[in-house]
Amino acid sequence: MTVILFNKPFGVMTQFTPHPTRPTLKEYIALPRVYPAGRLDADSEGLVVLTDEGNTQAQLSDPRHKLAKTYWVQVEGEPTAAALERMRAGLDLGDFVTQPCGARVIAEPEGLWPRNPPIRQRRHIPTCWLEVILREGKNRQVRRMTAKVGFPTLRLIRWSVGPYTLADLAPGETRIASADR
Repeated sequence: MTVILFNKPFGVMTQFTPHPTRPTLKEYIALPRVYPAGRLDADSEGLVVLTDEGNTQAQLSDPRHKLAKTYWVQVEGEPTAAALERMRAGLDLGDFVTQPCGARVIAEPEGLWPRNPPIRQRRHIPTCWLEVILREGKNRQVRRMTAKVGFPTLRLIRWSVGPYTLADLAPGETRIASADR
């Protein structure tokens, strides 16, 4: 069994099939027969775990296993305690209600790489970093949650999936995960 950790850059599609306008995993990962255990949208960055083993892929991506996924989220504005509590308790996003999650303000993560292209800056509107920990993963869920409580996402980085993290992995780099994770 092989488990590969990939730091997906902004704009890359989480697929191996060609895309008409964007780069895909095929341009970064040359190993045959590995598949992503979950997805990250093109506007998000960070950890994508790939494997060549179906049971491992299911363990990592199936919401029934409730594997924690940690995201670093830069939002527009400074979320209030009430906004964070609403996120933690679960939000009705219209088509589903989110499960309870972790959400807290953090300092800007150390060693963070610059995003290309850079996020928009507004001179009179501050930004803030959050750590959001989900045990589910619906389409654009974190972005929808921060927008619902009034603090739109500017930058979204998945830091970890279960025991796997981005530690010492630059954008576009891959690493084979060690047996001890």
